[in-house]
Amino acid sequence: MTIKFSKLVAGAALVFGALGFAPAAIAATCDTDKKIDIAEMSWPSAAALAHIHAKILGDGFGCEVEVVAGDTVPTSASMLAKGRPAFAPELWTGSILDIWAKGEADGTVSSLGAAISDGAVEGWWIPKYVADANPDLKNVEDLVAYKDLFMDPEDNSKGRIYSCPPGWSCEITNANLFKAYELEDSFNLFSPGSGGNLDASIARAFVKQEPIAFYYWGPTSLMGKYDMVKLGMPTHDAEIFACNGKSDCATPGKTDWPTPPVVKGVAAWLPTEAPIVADYISKVALSNVEVSAILSWGSENKASAEETAENFLKTQEAVWMTWVDADVAAAVKASLN
Repeated sequence: MTIKFSKLVAGAALVFGALGFAPAAIAATCDTDKKIDIAEMSWPSAAALAHIHAKILGDGFGCEVEVVAGDTVPTSASMLAKGRPAFAPELWTGSILDIWAKGEADGTVSSLGAAISDGAVEGWWIPKYVADANPDLKNVEDLVAYKDLFMDPEDNSKGRIYSCPPGWSCEITNANLFKAYELEDSFNLFSPGSGGNLDASIARAFVKQEPIAFYYWGPTSLMGKYDMVKLGMPTHDAEIFACNGKSDCATPGKTDWPTPPVVKGVAAWLPTEAPIVADYISKVALSNVEVSAILSWGSENKASAEETAENFLKTQEAVWMTWVDADVAAAVKASLN
């Protein structure tokens, strides 16, 4: 997949034609000789999408592709400063709105449409069984009265709220919201260490029917599997939220997340130098239901992101074949085991 196909394929097609062969699946549609490095974020949906795109662009379009590790803040910073990675298939820009908008205005990055067609969701949650048993617990402000319910197992004088893993942009937003709600005296804001640890902590609580308060987002396989209730916050205020997204925010405020802008972010050189590839990217969008289905299969089968991507390509042709021409689709299908 990392070999440069674009120039070789055309020549190969001529050779096969001269010999009287008709290769069934050769696509010579990549319009750049540059490597397209694709950011594989550390959460499951973005990781699976990275490998779906790598397979289609590599084996279908014949591009040279590479999947590289990424996360919202370092990926966007590198894309803005260096033009690399070329493509982030699921970039949550809610916490980097200002710098991303400036990058678009300056012509260093571009958004090629929504990554999740019907929008995503972000916030602080509790299990429905906790909400049902505690009908007065509706908003984040109500948490103070319930610190004993969510007792921190390492500090029984306070409750525990599970935050984002280190390096995620929501880590800063959560820390500022924690300050804005003046929860320091009654709760600890707990870092789970990784996205996997956060999922495991949430799942364990649900299985044992134990109380837990936590940050989470959707679509995810976990949100599809367990019944969660979002704690209320004041209506989204863009100015307050922008400050909350900064580590040096002087006056953190109370505000809900926006409907998270989740885009297909690219370095500006890609649509300029590879309009065919950019056109493909612009056509791709999956709904919450479709993403949840991808993730559910991966979770149930303990599959890697690459295995999850291949299963999607094998079983959901009706979805992804609408994104590409017939020759590209044939090349992808031929490459699948």
